[in-house]
Amino acid sequence: MMRLAKRRAIVTGGGSGIGRASALRLAEEGAAVLVVGRTEAPLMETARLIREANGTADYHIADASDEAAIQAAIDKCVAEFGGLEVFFANAGNTDSVTPFLEQTAAQWEGMFHDNVTTAFVACKLAGRHMIANGGGSIILNSSTGSLRARGGTEAYGAAKAGVNHLTMTAACAFAGNNVRVNAILPGLTETGLTKPMFDWARNAGKMDRMGKLTPMQRPGFVEDMAGVVAFLASDDAAYVDGQLIPVDGGISATHPAGKFVY
Repeated sequence: MMRLAKRRAIVTGGGSGIGRASALRLAEEGAAVLVVGRTEAPLMETARLIREANGTADYHIADASDEAAIQAAIDKCVAEFGGLEVFFANAGNTDSVTPFLEQTAAQWEGMFHDNVTTAFVACKLAGRHMIANGGGSIILNSSTGSLRARGGTEAYGAAKAGVNHLTMTAACAFAGNNVRVNAILPGLTETGLTKPMFDWARNAGKMDRMGKLTPMQRPGFVEDMAGVVAFLASDDAAYVDGQLIPVDGGISATHPAGKFVY
């Protein structure tokens, strides 16, 4: 499908994981993609993979929380590709599993900076451009850990809950301007952030247990997330706005208690 032909997209955190998979999928569906991140080598690799598949891509080095740097990315996308209709604010971070009573205010501030501030900067700057140029789709990356306790660390879950609220408030702030804001809420998915957990399971011979509490009975793949990002970027989601969309194998629909019995 070429649902995104003639559209231009920015993906932050585009050097690996969900960001890379989404950049590849957006390009596969016809978008020209600018991948953004803090480290050059993985961004270059994502752009190379897109070009090798006959797509259009470039990269830009920037901290996703830096307004001037993200504005420069938007300016580059417009200058090089001719516009910007899709912005996937994928960049984020998690922290180590520190016991709750040992966590510091600095850890919490860092989580909100890396997850909420980056999403706000994306909404503000991409939204400003899209309002002036006919509209577009902004997609934020949250987490099913934002919906209930114990889906990640306390600070991470609280920060992603902030992303959820931002999704809804930004959608309302852009009312009447044809700028849609939605969020994907990934479930357990192997990325750079969750790699230690998956490595532990492999080393312990327990990979077969990963994702077993979900109705789908498996963990997520980055391609699962990328498919929903592409949907939200496209006109197939033209009437989807301000929504939090779990992509989690059904775990958020359940009260996991162990093995399913039928």
